[in-house]
Amino acid sequence: MLETKKYYFPFILLGILTTIAFFSNISLGSVAIPITETVGALFGNHISKESWQYIIVDYRLPKAITACITGGGLAVAGLLMQTLFRNPLAGPFVLGITSGASLGVALLILGAGVFGGIIGGLMLHPLSITLAAALGSLLVMIFVLSFSIKIKDTLAILIIGLMFGMLSSAVVSILAYFSNAQQLQQFIFWSYGSLGTVTWSGILILGSCFLVGIFLSLFIVKDLNALLLGANYAKSMGVGIKKTTTIIIVATCILAGGITAFVGPIAFVGIAVPHIARQFFKTTNHLILIPATLLLGSIMMLFCDSIAQLPFLESTLPINAITSLIGAPIVIGLLVQKRRLFF
Repeated sequence: MLETKKYYFPFILLGILTTIAFFSNISLGSVAIPITETVGALFGNHISKESWQYIIVDYRLPKAITACITGGGLAVAGLLMQTLFRNPLAGPFVLGITSGASLGVALLILGAGVFGGIIGGLMLHPLSITLAAALGSLLVMIFVLSFSIKIKDTLAILIIGLMFGMLSSAVVSILAYFSNAQQLQQFIFWSYGSLGTVTWSGILILGSCFLVGIFLSLFIVKDLNALLLGANYAKSMGVGIKKTTTIIIVATCILAGGITAFVGPIAFVGIAVPHIARQFFKTTNHLILIPATLLLGSIMMLFCDSIAQLPFLESTLPINAITSLIGAPIVIGLLVQKRRLFF
């Protein structure tokens, strides 16, 4: 109890920063809306322009909520992977989840050039890309879980995940070779990632995946702390390695797979944020790190999205590019500064 009390102030500070980033994200964009008007619209008060009400409630609010879920979910998933593999460069997509989602989308978009009209007809449905990405992620998760049950070595699981990623990339390359320019462009745009395409019904599904993943993560907090000291120590503490590994993989796949299905691949958030949380809170206790990474991931994603939407301009940069530009220097700086990042 005394240990957690010293983290009250940092969490209060993160809560304030998250709130500021959230409202700033909604206010900024091609149409600048005063933050007082933004707060008024969110609390149901009358604002001076009816168009602002539509922009805030129907577009920017769901986008900001999606940013919080995306950043927080990927950050927690990255923390789980770094703990499982005891590798500071492990991220939420080392199991091949993104590659599986990319393969599903590629089969839908690029497959029309190879397989013909049936797949082309499926593309007309507005949820087709999301469903294709979700199905691809699910299939990879099933494969990885089936191997993890038979294999004890976590490093072997990591290698299998990377191999699935390479196989998926190879199939995508073959499909791209036989596709036309329009199909390639559509697939590339999906790979850029987008927070603004998720509807309220989509947020309900995405939020459910997020809550399940976070619940599973909190359920095994003690096991995660024990794993940091090695598998043998964890066994001596009564931790079921196979059970814990399975729960970690399932939680990661639900978080990373669900997020990728709805917003596309988002790079570096899952790798960078856990390191920031460890440096900021100076602890390896996952009871502290999980909510810390969740809040820091939300802040980072809101900040990146605010930059990507180029305030006061009509253009919007790819969110995936912005997270990479910000996340990569952070990871490099942390690795240079600290030779040992709690592993």
